[in-house]
Amino acid sequence: MSDTSGLPALPVTFRPGHTRVILLTAGLAIFLVITWIALLLEQLGPGERLTFILTGALLFWVLAQLARVKVVADETGVTVVNIVSRRRLDWAEILQVNLRPGDPWVFLNLSDGTSLPALGIQPGLARKRAIADAQALRALACAHATAHTAEDQG
Repeated sequence: MSDTSGLPALPVTFRPGHTRVILLTAGLAIFLVITWIALLLEQLGPGERLTFILTGALLFWVLAQLARVKVVADETGVTVVNIVSRRRLDWAEILQVNLRPGDPWVFLNLSDGTSLPALGIQPGLARKRAIADAQALRALACAHATAHTAEDQG
C-alpha cells in the first residue's frame, strides 16, 4: 500500500456520537415516562398497562434503530449500517466519498453507477467532526484504490 501516515488505524468506526446519545436518551426517557404513567393510572387494567408499556418499548426501539447508523472501515472494505439496511462494500467498489454543503449525510458513489447514503457520517450536530470523518473515509478509499490499482498492475 502507499504511504498510510495520517490515515486512521483500521478498523475504524464512524458514527454520529451526539445524535446517538440524544436518540438513546430520549428513547429511554420516553419509555420510562410512559411506563410510569401506565403504573400511575389506577383506572387502567392489566392489558391497558401492558399496551402502554409495549408502546413505550416500541418507541424506544424505533429511536434505537435511528441511533445504530454507522460506517465501519477495515482492511478489506467498508460496512455501511443505515436505519433498516446493512451493506458490505469492497474498497474497489467505492469511487467517491461526497459530503457537499447542505447534504444531510455522506454519499458514496459506487462502481455500479449507484450512490449509497452513509448515515453514519452526518453533519447535523457536529459539522466539523462529520467533515473530518468524511475526509478520513475519502483518504482511506483513495489509499486502498491506489493499492488495488498497484496490485493489478504489478
